Amino acid sequence: MTRGQRRKLRLSKLYSFSCIRLHGEERHAQIGQRGYSRIVYCNDPDNPAAARLNYKGNHVSTTKYTVANFVPKSLFEQFRRVANIYFLIVACVSFSPLAPFTALSFVVPLVLVIGVTIAKEAVEDCQRREQDIEANNRKVEVYSGNGTFHRTRWKNLRVGNVVKVYKDEYFPADLLLLSSSYEDGICYVDTMNLDGETNLKLRQSLDVTSSLRNERCLQVFTAVIKCEDPNDNLYSFVGNLHYNGKEYPLSPQQILLRDSKLKNTDYIYGVVIFTGHDAKVMQNATHPRSKRSKIEKRMDKIIYILFSSLIFISFVGSFFFGIETRRDLVDKKYRRWYLRLDDTTVFYDPTRASLSAFFHFLTALMLYGYLIPISLYVSIEIVKVLQSVFINQDRHMYYEATDKTARARTSNLNEELGQVHMILSDKTGTLTCNSMEFVKCSIAGIAYGQGETEVERALARKDWSSEANEISIERIDSHGNAVHSGKPIGHSVKGFNFRDERIMNGTWVNESYPDLIRKFFEVLAICHTVIPDVIRETGDIYYEAESQDEAAFVIAARELGFEFFKRVQTSISLRELDYERGEKIERNYELLHVLEFSSSRKRMSVIVRSKADLLLLCKGADSAMFERLSKDGRLFEHATRDHITKYSQAGLRIMVIAYRKIEEEEYELWEDEFLKAKASLSADRDALLDTAADKIERELILLGATAVEDKLQEGVPKCIEKLAQAQIRLWVLTGDKLETAVNIGYACRLLRQGMREIVITLDSPDIEVLEKQGDKEALAKASLESISKQIRRGKSQLTSAKENAMEFGLIIDGKSLNFALTKNLEDMFLDLAINCASVICCRSSPKQKALVTRLVKLKLGKTTLSVGDGANDVSMLQEADIGVGISGVEGMQAVMASDFAIAQFRFLERLLLVHGHWCYRRIAMMICYFFYKNIAFGLTLFWFEAYASFSGQPAYNDWDMSFYNVFFTSLPVIALGVFDQDVSACLCLEYPLLYQEGKQNILFSWSRILGWMANGVGSSIIIFFCTTNVMVEQAFRRDGRVADFQVLGVTMYTCVVWAVNCQMALSINYFTWIQHFFIWSSVAFWYIFLLIYGYISPTISTTAYMVFLEATSPSLLYWLSTLLVVVSTLLPYFSYRAFQTRLQPMPHDLIQRKQRECAETKTSGESSIGTKDKLKHLKEDTEHSES
Repeated sequence: MTRGQRRKLRLSKLYSFSCIRLHGEERHAQIGQRGYSRIVYCNDPDNPAAARLNYKGNHVSTTKYTVANFVPKSLFEQFRRVANIYFLIVACVSFSPLAPFTALSFVVPLVLVIGVTIAKEAVEDCQRREQDIEANNRKVEVYSGNGTFHRTRWKNLRVGNVVKVYKDEYFPADLLLLSSSYEDGICYVDTMNLDGETNLKLRQSLDVTSSLRNERCLQVFTAVIKCEDPNDNLYSFVGNLHYNGKEYPLSPQQILLRDSKLKNTDYIYGVVIFTGHDAKVMQNATHPRSKRSKIEKRMDKIIYILFSSLIFISFVGSFFFGIETRRDLVDKKYRRWYLRLDDTTVFYDPTRASLSAFFHFLTALMLYGYLIPISLYVSIEIVKVLQSVFINQDRHMYYEATDKTARARTSNLNEELGQVHMILSDKTGTLTCNSMEFVKCSIAGIAYGQGETEVERALARKDWSSEANEISIERIDSHGNAVHSGKPIGHSVKGFNFRDERIMNGTWVNESYPDLIRKFFEVLAICHTVIPDVIRETGDIYYEAESQDEAAFVIAARELGFEFFKRVQTSISLRELDYERGEKIERNYELLHVLEFSSSRKRMSVIVRSKADLLLLCKGADSAMFERLSKDGRLFEHATRDHITKYSQAGLRIMVIAYRKIEEEEYELWEDEFLKAKASLSADRDALLDTAADKIERELILLGATAVEDKLQEGVPKCIEKLAQAQIRLWVLTGDKLETAVNIGYACRLLRQGMREIVITLDSPDIEVLEKQGDKEALAKASLESISKQIRRGKSQLTSAKENAMEFGLIIDGKSLNFALTKNLEDMFLDLAINCASVICCRSSPKQKALVTRLVKLKLGKTTLSVGDGANDVSMLQEADIGVGISGVEGMQAVMASDFAIAQFRFLERLLLVHGHWCYRRIAMMICYFFYKNIAFGLTLFWFEAYASFSGQPAYNDWDMSFYNVFFTSLPVIALGVFDQDVSACLCLEYPLLYQEGKQNILFSWSRILGWMANGVGSSIIIFFCTTNVMVEQAFRRDGRVADFQVLGVTMYTCVVWAVNCQMALSINYFTWIQHFFIWSSVAFWYIFLLIYGYISPTISTTAYMVFLEATSPSLLYWLSTLLVVVSTLLPYFSYRAFQTRLQPMPHDLIQRKQRECAETKTSGESSIGTKDKLKHLKEDTEHSES
């Protein structure tokens, strides 16, 4: 269709347009009151009255910070953490005499750590700012008032401007539609960015403005809009247009929302109503609830434990300090006279020992503060960001067809990917492609279509031999010979996957009912709202449809010889085969009325005139169509119903096709009634239109049914099978009907051979009788009782089948789910569901999806992951612990609300089993190691203080202590968190059992955490006591002098640095040059720092002055004691791991051992039998623990 042809269409004369009905007359009376006070001066933004209103501009900002509030707000964000508040208090107190170190040595690392985190926030906010700049600087044509349009940036738009938007452009603000390239002001809008729906929406201007279609008309156009104030309701609008002295009510159908796109329309004119943050889409731009991983929550508890330990050992130290201080003065005699007790301060005063002990307690809180890792939070954030980069760049999760990669939209939940117990998934567009293909049909009681669907192949695997044979419907050619199933031969056509020699290539004329076949495909080619678009370069026709199903029907009709090629104001044109003459002809059908599809009507009809005949062509759901058939029109009903049942079992989407002839008198009477209903402005206009449509859509003649396949995405069955091997449960929550959902379950191997089904439904005769009676109270009571009985029956089946180890699948429909989720039944329902291997909830609403997700999350306390692709999945994604959005064909709404985005469901396997496992392991090991190294370091200060009579004297130099977490031990732990791998990605996928480490939280259990803490305590004891026993009483220098305080501190610190870095080397499974570099360079940097720092003036370096160059490095005892102490420190952990890998191996230990054995033997010989047996026993144990 050319632009000129499209411009002349006046579709509003044909459509009943339930989508363009006015609602809420009572709300229009509120105009001018509170909440309805906005006034827009159309085409006159410079009006003085408009200037006084001072509406917001069209500039938008989604940044978290501004230049003015960045510093205070970012600091507030950092000091919301308890640990950072503690460090801030210590930094402030460090300027007092209480501090055991210089203030600068503590403040500098704190500023560095906080500064890095703030810099990260700034970078992320700058990225958001760049997106805002891109949006604000898009161009749009604005009417200048002198009869011309000029292009300007979006951010310069003002309320009242008239803009011109072209096809495939986004609307820059919320607009009132004035007119379009269609004469009646119709336009098509893609709202994918708003609600995720891909079907196009129809909008229509008021008749009074539809003639404003050029610059000359706009030059004299002025009007005033009085409407509602800015709000977040996308689906309502209340306002009036005051134009030419008259008042016209406005509805949502005249409103074009910002960020939606103009489609199938050359251009529109519109008036800006809401700009910038007043636009409805921006009013909806709220931040989703903050999600935190379970590891992060447990880490907070560990911090509290360390704080408690810090307070405890500070109290112990101050207690003994008070006792020692009091004992220094006995009978006015000083026990330790060399301390000059006659010349002391309040910090050490034997006469006021309790006060001195209190001040010592404050000093100890600062001194032992190294138990709390100052760089923990910033290191974890850096690691998670880098992990997200690796997820984003994983080429194995790149989908070439859409040029989409996996994307971690938040880095907070990386490790949570390795702990998922339950996946709750949508079906359409998530497990399936949401790309409809015409595959089968039933015409005049004969089934056509010889291809096998994926569900049919699954049913064959299920070994339903009899049914599988039935589903392979009548595979015979026109000569009665058997035909092999397979894919259609010839060129591939999107939306068409049909093969049957009996009706293809015009051979349908030889069938028993050629007239009915022709009518069947004429209905498909005519009964729709599709617009044909001719590609000028090639001459090919492209169909722009409101839904994928409609496009598939029109394409199928074209491929079978009924090509829809032209649509004008009052007619539709087809190129079709005239079977009587045996040649192709062009046939025009006068289009009189379109009765469009709605969820309540479940059908669509068109009324056309073909030659002298008046025809009503209708298509709809089987539940709505069969009851409308005439007595004479039911000739093929029985056969068609059988075919529909088989198509449903094959997982296909069904549409029944029918028609009727209308007499002229009947049509004229009906049209009068229909036009009156259409023109009505009363509140019951919808009911009047539905009643009128219902009268004409009766006495239909059945032609047949279509079967459209929404194919499974590639790799879905294999992915689900792997997830099941990893003991991850998958529940499917879908809006499809029960039969379709169940058979898709078999296709994707969610339901498996030998699995018994527990079906909970309210489709029973008793319930149907109560529904017809209309007694809601009795119906609710009976339904609740029925569901309760079915759940109890299901639980008894599970109990009786436990000995047989039989698997069960639970299927429940939406009506039943409403009652199962009530407080009385939810616990019983959940108990039944979690004991079933698979769960399918069909006919589920978006709210029910979210409620089921919440129930599982709260009641089980396990990590839940939801995955979906449409706007109807958003609430489910936000409710789950982890939301994964599929960037499919249903828009980006789900992706925008998700934590992770992938292009295909099969990538979930790699996201969880590889990246999830790695991230969980890395973060868990990293945090445990952080606490280990800080306890090992911090407690050496405590042991030394006890050795020095709890004097508050630190064992190390101030800057040595400050740089411990920042320079000498931080980089190796970051490398661990980013690069470590216990096994390769291939082995993670080959052995899904490995995922149990995260599911059971083996690596971050309390026993594991306390074990690492105990290792830190043990390391501190070994380092301190071995060092003091080796160094203190031995001659250290050549002249026979023993090691002094400075030498002891440097030696002990050297042992700590070596021990914790070598401990890191022992813990790493997968070495890269980066890890080697970070570990050994951290050790080397300690020596370099000690050398350079020792050269600085003693007023700055204090105890470190020349200590390495002159005292420790020339001493053999220093090097030998370092070696002895480090080996002694590492020996307990090394021994523990050696015994564990042999006697109680973890899953990754077994797989590593098997990998080594296979590499050594290069065969599956006897040497690996023991490992295989252990893996088998481990699988049995995990399955037993799951049950």
